[in-house]
Amino acid sequence: MASNAAADSAGAIAQAQQAENTTSTAAAPTHSAPAEAQPATSNSAAVDPKAQPAEGADGEKKGPSKNELKKMAKEAEKEKRRLEREAKEAAAKAAREAADVDFATQNYGLLPLHQSQERHGVKREKFADITAARAGETIQFRARVQNSRAQGSKMCFFQFRQQGSNTIQGLLSQKPEHVSKHMVKWAQSITLESIVLVEGTIQAAPEPIKSCSVKDAEIMISKIHTISEAPSMMPFVFEDASRPEADYQREDATFSRVELNTRLQARPFDLRTATNQSIFKIQHGISKLFREYLEKNDFVEIHTPKLQGAATESGSSVFKVDYFKRPAFLAQSPQLAKQMTITADLERVYEIGPVFRAEDSNTHRHMTEFTGLDLEMTIEEHYHETLEMIDGLLRFIFTELKKRYSKEIDIVRQQFPSQDFTFPDKTVILNYRDGLKMLREDGVEDLEEDADINTENEKRLGRLVKAKYGTDYYILDKFPLALRPFYTMPDAQDPTLSNSYDFFMRGEEILSGAQRVHNAPLLEERMKAVGIKPEEMQEYLDSFRWAAPPHAGAGLGLERVVMFFLGLPNIRWASMFPRDPRSFK
Repeated sequence: MASNAAADSAGAIAQAQQAENTTSTAAAPTHSAPAEAQPATSNSAAVDPKAQPAEGADGEKKGPSKNELKKMAKEAEKEKRRLEREAKEAAAKAAREAADVDFATQNYGLLPLHQSQERHGVKREKFADITAARAGETIQFRARVQNSRAQGSKMCFFQFRQQGSNTIQGLLSQKPEHVSKHMVKWAQSITLESIVLVEGTIQAAPEPIKSCSVKDAEIMISKIHTISEAPSMMPFVFEDASRPEADYQREDATFSRVELNTRLQARPFDLRTATNQSIFKIQHGISKLFREYLEKNDFVEIHTPKLQGAATESGSSVFKVDYFKRPAFLAQSPQLAKQMTITADLERVYEIGPVFRAEDSNTHRHMTEFTGLDLEMTIEEHYHETLEMIDGLLRFIFTELKKRYSKEIDIVRQQFPSQDFTFPDKTVILNYRDGLKMLREDGVEDLEEDADINTENEKRLGRLVKAKYGTDYYILDKFPLALRPFYTMPDAQDPTLSNSYDFFMRGEEILSGAQRVHNAPLLEERMKAVGIKPEEMQEYLDSFRWAAPPHAGAGLGLERVVMFFLGLPNIRWASMFPRDPRSFK
């Protein structure tokens, strides 16, 4: 179209020139008679109407003047140049657009909503299995974007994360026919914490990658799609939530501390950190080792109800619920049920389940709901058979945690530095009254005979035991009967004492246990002594009236074992979704 317009402009110029020549000829002197007027030619018809010759006095039309003709020619030339320029610009634009075609549209973008539409069976790699030895392999993996860093408009570095602590570096670089600049630009805009599906080639890292767990390899990205996109604003900065405590003590620190309460308000996000992932892998390990040891010793796992008709520990610390217009209680422990299974001749039982305590206690080690690790077993001659079984169990757990979960322990210590948990070859067992004596000798005043040891003195005794015996783990035996539940067996020689024990880690109690009263008349007597009406616990009492074997057991808190083994500052770190008196506000 531009060439046609140029041709029209050229025609206009020719017509103007022809008209000028005609005018010149008509103006020249002649000796012949005037010629008859000739009809207008096609060329003259194309001339601008405004430039038509004006009529003279005798009625003849005059042609445009020389100035008018020059002006017409100049304007026509100008129009020609304009049209030629526009034609060149249009051609250049078309060339640019042809060169800017996005050839990588299939290699990036947001995937359709995952509704299990199809199944390709392509293996998705775990970072733990990627090494430089596999250089050259093309792989796929799913991960979160932990960090990204653009290098101009043609390159972007990524740090991908799987399950908290497993990270690898990825590189996306513009490449003809494979990675377009549009793809790089889009990838640079992916928000942190988004979940992506990546395809790329493993290549050996030119130097160790200090910021990633995979240090000798990286991924050259060829495809990247988002599966689930995170918002640009998260509850807190993920990197700040992962910092060691020492970082906050630095004078040049410019980041914000993420407080525990802030974390708990966004707990699913907080649980993504490497520290939290490691804590709960260790918690899983404790449960696993608990089962492993007890099953090797012929224990049977049981599952008892958590709705009960009567309180088992103390009426002041029980959650009361409305059970079809009758009172019922959330189980403070599986104590009654596990004892009844012993009367049913199961001999050795254990349970891992929730425990509820309605204690308005906002301390670093108390919760209103926690996971109980309980066991009960028959005894032949002495309750120390059970004490020794539990001691062997805990020593097995401590030893195997260090062997099987050393990586997770190291990760936790990066954020929460602590001394290694220590225990000697032979466990220290102290008489309760000997513990009181140690406290008095250390200057603790106003400790009455058989006084209850409060939290402050409990920790103090732990420090004394550590200094004297070099252990973070010990046992107190022979508690005063007045400090124990109604089902605790009194000591045979001193009725003010009981056949009961507590186990301690880093100076704080984690387990309480005892020989149980298996004689029905004595059990009924003990109930009445603490204000419990026997008729309210008829089912429990009947099982002993039908003859029960001597037995003993214990219950310990899973979260406390995690907390004290790792040296965490607060039990809420060891609980996935902690419940305390401030919950549900």
